[in-house]
Amino acid sequence: MPAFSLPASDGNMFHSQEHLPLVVYFYPKDNTPGCTTEGQDFNRLLPEFQAAGYTVVGISRDSVKSHQNFCAKQQFQFLLLSDVDESVCRQFDVMKLKKLYGKEYMGVERSTFVLNEHGEIVREWRKVKVNNHAQEVLTTIQNEIN
Repeated sequence: MPAFSLPASDGNMFHSQEHLPLVVYFYPKDNTPGCTTEGQDFNRLLPEFQAAGYTVVGISRDSVKSHQNFCAKQQFQFLLLSDVDESVCRQFDVMKLKKLYGKEYMGVERSTFVLNEHGEIVREWRKVKVNNHAQEVLTTIQNEIN
């Protein structure tokens, strides 16, 4: 997987190669119920991810300002990355055709990737269901990867 750089909720540029190994989760939109729950779950388990040596980041197409508000409201202790031009979303192939109220549109498919210390994807989850997902990722890292 090629390295990527995106603007982060802390106001800096995030360079993936500087934060390996890495858990990257893609989500559709800030401040929506499922995305809020998913972020809260990753935040709650963050000390355990860090103890296993992993950085956790969330990526959506929302602006840095939106991410900053979302992080402040939810007290997230990890960075959210802004991919407004969808370049990293396309790199990970998470832009998918979706339907809502009979209308089709391109949107982010909730997905999570674990990158090892070489930046290689060693595990991925597609079409993620939020409930217990962060715990499943953590358990996989603790039992299968590390």
